[in-house]
Amino acid sequence: MDTTGKVIKCKAAIARGIHKPLTIEDIEVAPPKAHEVRIKILASGICGSDLSVMKDKLSDIKFPAILGHEAIGIVESIGKDVTVVKPGDKVIPLFLPQCGQCRACKTSNCNLCEKNDFSAKTGLMEDKTSRFTCKGEQIYNFMCTSTFTEYTVVPDICVAKVDPAAPVEGCLIGCGFATGYGAAVNTAKVTPGSMCAVFGLGGVGFSAIVGCKIAGAGRIIGVGSHKDKFAKAIELGATECLSPKDYDKPIQEVIRDITNGGVDFAIECTGYIETMKTAFDSTYIGNGVTVVLGVAGPDDRLSFHPGELLMGRTMKGSAFGGFKSRDEVPKLVSDYMAKKFSIDFMVSQRMPLEKINEAFELMESGKGVRNIIIF
Repeated sequence: MDTTGKVIKCKAAIARGIHKPLTIEDIEVAPPKAHEVRIKILASGICGSDLSVMKDKLSDIKFPAILGHEAIGIVESIGKDVTVVKPGDKVIPLFLPQCGQCRACKTSNCNLCEKNDFSAKTGLMEDKTSRFTCKGEQIYNFMCTSTFTEYTVVPDICVAKVDPAAPVEGCLIGCGFATGYGAAVNTAKVTPGSMCAVFGLGGVGFSAIVGCKIAGAGRIIGVGSHKDKFAKAIELGATECLSPKDYDKPIQEVIRDITNGGVDFAIECTGYIETMKTAFDSTYIGNGVTVVLGVAGPDDRLSFHPGELLMGRTMKGSAFGGFKSRDEVPKLVSDYMAKKFSIDFMVSQRMPLEKINEAFELMESGKGVRNIIIF
């Protein structure tokens, strides 16, 4: 049945507030307006950023909302003036837009398009309305994507056309893999023969290890408290793994002792302030680079004496691994299809939408790497 121009009724997981489980409800998805794309979602990854919303680490999100931002799907219909995709195209929705016109988009080493909804957190489309309703109630959008639903509507600057043969696992390129991998190759710019430490052995941390290996790092230290993940980290390229629980002194001191003063690059993937500082303290004082990827709480503050930077250390953040979303996501998918790297290691379980709360519980407990919701 042709649904173009019609309201679509479907299932979605709705977040109705913090510290509450998602509820599976029937919603209505309006047709796309000008410069918008309606997508039938095939699969959506369960990401720590979604959990951060539910645990109030990402503040000022408007409820009720449809979370989810790491997905792959098929274009169902397009609004007026959309030229970048057509119905039937396989696409990845992009939580980080690329309008091509703002200062960020025109700057070669910046990817934080000014059309993003990180700062304003409106939860709305360009015209300040939502395409989602539930029994007449407006449901807010999340990060320009909202993928915990059978159908979603996104701006055309938030969608990348990808290889039509891309499998559902490709959804992980939409956030987790690109974030960790890009932190190593784009943001840190890991150099051949260098020493690296990756803090947090989840999907993003594993992806960072892959990036460090591909960049030619000579030594890659995985750091985490879940020792059952050490074997996978070694398989992906870590040369050794350390658990802070195994030592009587701080893990940064252990790392400095075994690396002649500290690693060249440290990548933090946990969202804990203490770990961010630990990662920084694990780097070599003269030129160490620390990249922060984890989402901290709204009241968290990171502090250190300026002298710790004065000697040559660098601490920096990274959004989406520094990738220009619309330009580079299709290439990442092509590289994956060409087996230049694998993302299959990230997939722990494939689960139906009805089990989405179970998927979050597994993530919070540290079990597995990444769970995918299959629609």
